[in-house]
Amino acid sequence: MDGDRLRVQLNAAALDHLGDDKATRTRALELLKGAFMRGRWIAQERLESGAGGLDCSHLLAAVQDQVIAALYDFTTTHVIRARNPTAAERLSVCATGGYGRNSMAPSSDVDLMFVRPIRDAVWAESVIEYMLYMLWDMGLKVGHASRTISECLRAAREDMTIRTSVLETRFVCGDRLLFRELEVRLRKDLFEGTAADFVAAKLAERDNRHRRTGESRYMVEPNIKDGKGGLRDLHTLFWIAKYIHATDDTGQFVEKGIFTPEDMKQFNQAAEFLWTVRCHLHFLTGRAEERLTFDLQPEMARRMGYGDRADNPAVERFMKRYFLVTKQVGSLTRILSARLELDRQKASPRRLSRFFVAANKSKPLADPRFVEDRNRIGFADPQNVENDLSSLIDIFKLADQLDLDIDPRALALVSRLAPKGRQMREDPKAIASFLELIASPKNPARALGLLNEAGLLGKLIPEFGRIVGQTQFNMYHHFTVDEHTLRGIANLSDIENARLYQELPVATELFPKIANRRALYLAMLLHDVGKGEGDQQIEGAKAATMACRRLRLDEAETELVAWLVGHHLIMSEVAQRRDIGDPKTVTDFASTIGTLEKLRLLLILTVADIRAVGPGVWNDWKAQLLRDLYKLTEASLRGGRSDERFVRRHLKAQADERRTQALSDPILSQFFSNLEDAYWLGFDSEQQVWHGHEIAKALQANTDVWLASRLAPYRGATEILVYCPDQSGLFAALTAVFAQVGANVIDARIYTSKGGTAFDIFALQDQSGCAFGEHRPDTIERLFAHLKEALSTGKPSAQVHASLHPKKPTNRVAVFAIEPVITIDNDGAAFDTIVEISGRDRPGLLADLAQVFEDEALNVTSAHIDSVGERANDAFYLRDRGGLKVRDPRVIATLKARLMGVLGDADLRDGPSLIAKRTLAKARASSRR
Repeated sequence: MDGDRLRVQLNAAALDHLGDDKATRTRALELLKGAFMRGRWIAQERLESGAGGLDCSHLLAAVQDQVIAALYDFTTTHVIRARNPTAAERLSVCATGGYGRNSMAPSSDVDLMFVRPIRDAVWAESVIEYMLYMLWDMGLKVGHASRTISECLRAAREDMTIRTSVLETRFVCGDRLLFRELEVRLRKDLFEGTAADFVAAKLAERDNRHRRTGESRYMVEPNIKDGKGGLRDLHTLFWIAKYIHATDDTGQFVEKGIFTPEDMKQFNQAAEFLWTVRCHLHFLTGRAEERLTFDLQPEMARRMGYGDRADNPAVERFMKRYFLVTKQVGSLTRILSARLELDRQKASPRRLSRFFVAANKSKPLADPRFVEDRNRIGFADPQNVENDLSSLIDIFKLADQLDLDIDPRALALVSRLAPKGRQMREDPKAIASFLELIASPKNPARALGLLNEAGLLGKLIPEFGRIVGQTQFNMYHHFTVDEHTLRGIANLSDIENARLYQELPVATELFPKIANRRALYLAMLLHDVGKGEGDQQIEGAKAATMACRRLRLDEAETELVAWLVGHHLIMSEVAQRRDIGDPKTVTDFASTIGTLEKLRLLLILTVADIRAVGPGVWNDWKAQLLRDLYKLTEASLRGGRSDERFVRRHLKAQADERRTQALSDPILSQFFSNLEDAYWLGFDSEQQVWHGHEIAKALQANTDVWLASRLAPYRGATEILVYCPDQSGLFAALTAVFAQVGANVIDARIYTSKGGTAFDIFALQDQSGCAFGEHRPDTIERLFAHLKEALSTGKPSAQVHASLHPKKPTNRVAVFAIEPVITIDNDGAAFDTIVEISGRDRPGLLADLAQVFEDEALNVTSAHIDSVGERANDAFYLRDRGGLKVRDPRVIATLKARLMGVLGDADLRDGPSLIAKRTLAKARASSRR
């Protein structure tokens, strides 16, 4: 940008419109805005042609400098001119914040500080006001402050945010001597001798920021600015180094001993990558967007130059690179922390972050290879570590045993030597130490997390190394695959040590009974290594076998670990998508499991796995389903047989026992004795007591229709009881009403007595996954009003139908390519045809599916509803009007075609946004089922 040319144009505009202030201002505004936009276009063009983000940010800051400097000259020359300037008629215009660092993102605020020589400077105030209004009229977001030097010092002394801002103050235009006086005063009167306070505040601020944006740096929709491992963490390192060493030049970080040349290279690479991502993101969205949301990730991958490779889509390759960069930032933070300790530039640990600990006397350790200093373990002789690679694992093992932190310098050394992990695979001592570490009774997840951060875990276990930083492009998983895995291991440790007893009582009580706890921990470590390689469980079992053999496990333990990895999804799938009151379901599952030991291991693994997916995924409803499946399967396996006749006899005995207990009330006897065995097996005694109370009320009231609801304890759902005469289309009408009021059906049990009375139980949640109407009783009243209307007419009201028009999905959902899948199984249940449906989830989907079943004259005996992120996974048990399985090939073909039509992309016909349209085509091409 030619600043001199812009000034000439502004001067000409002032002369051309001499005496007409309005016309002068209008023309000046046109020139300034035009120059600014041309500069932005050049920066964007260079970025999209392959230039880096730092280059783009520096160019944008330079453009802003020229515009502000030209505006200042125009203002002080032609608008508010000081004919005979006095000492008070001076003004220094300074950039602060990111702009002060000479780095601006395309949609960042323009942070300015106007420095006046005295408080009451009328001329300066007039100049500031005119400049600000011009900048605002250009459409810029301007953050500004107007202070004297004394005011600046006082504000910065009282507020650490202001102190950080003035730390980055940079001269733009105006009186340079005034700015130099400010620089000297800041360093002499404010910065000197206060480094410890500043470090404490910045690291505490960083920890608070991480808590707000998510403690993990591996969240799959990260905040690239404020998230853990993002740009703000790099800024924090820069601020601390500048405050202590009084340097703006990152090149001096090596000279000052802050980083090694290799560390500095990583610092620059991380800054370049993150700035490139941020600049592209701002240009793409046209706003100051800092989150890499799902709808933006495919297009960002394209802009960053990533393409698909075999089974590795571009979007997942890009996000993996992002998470590896955040690991680098974390490593740099640890290194600077260690340096600060050595320089004693820190206060007590309560005022700093968790990185810092109080100084204690060194304690001798039994193993002479290691030393303890300030409650941290480090290498006694770093020079000798390369000759004893097993010490790279032993330091983590010893830290776990002694409950010590690891010195950041030791972690940095482990990171540097991490490639040696390939050699360690052949070292029996290193393998033994690793196996001891993963089976630690203390806190193996913490030690393994540090091992992963250092880059050594993936080198030692290459199968795990493949999933480090790997993302799954869907809305179900909240973390990268390796982070999810380590959280799963933490869950195992918490279960074993009874820290989750209130939440997971069954798993906690089972843990002491298992005989193969090391196999369980290894299975969790390896359970997702098959992701992205075809069938996740099959490929995972193969990879787990290779890993276990490399770890020199015996064949029995290797087979057990591989079996757990190869079946780690089966228990949740059966519990959530099958009718466990059907004897064949329990028979088939028990046959697959085979032994009580495997059943116990699988339950604990399943619970820990689901709970590690992300916040809100694990709930009481899933807990109960898994408990019920476990108890039925355990009873079968304890009997020593898993054939269907035995299971059926066992289940019938259970049903008869429950029926006998419930039918002691003569009022209920006639109704409940007409229900099939499936009812008595589908609910626990507590639920059946509630059902009995409600049916008793209905019978005493002599009414044909009775509705009841309750907040189901331990289920995380609201249960709705519907008692009414059976009629055609009942299930379709009820589900349509649920959709209309915004209720998600997560489970449905449909029963009809021999007398023709329908008795249906639904479990409902709201759109956020909480029990429907838990905090709004009026929503239940509104639901009941609609249900009564539907039951009186046999169909939902016109208002209900109107509300069920498919809505286009949000941009975050529309970007995912969801391939519909329908399977029809006549072998999975004793008396029903099982229809499994998988496709894009949307409001009203269940109602549309139910209407298809009604149109095809099929009765739904039970429905198991589940959604995994953007995908619906539902299973329906169906019979024809004669109560038989659906076997006619023509009926099956018609049913499948109609269901496929419901699952099609009709919900996209209104079209997603422009960004989603761009990314959808790419996502479709690279998606995997």
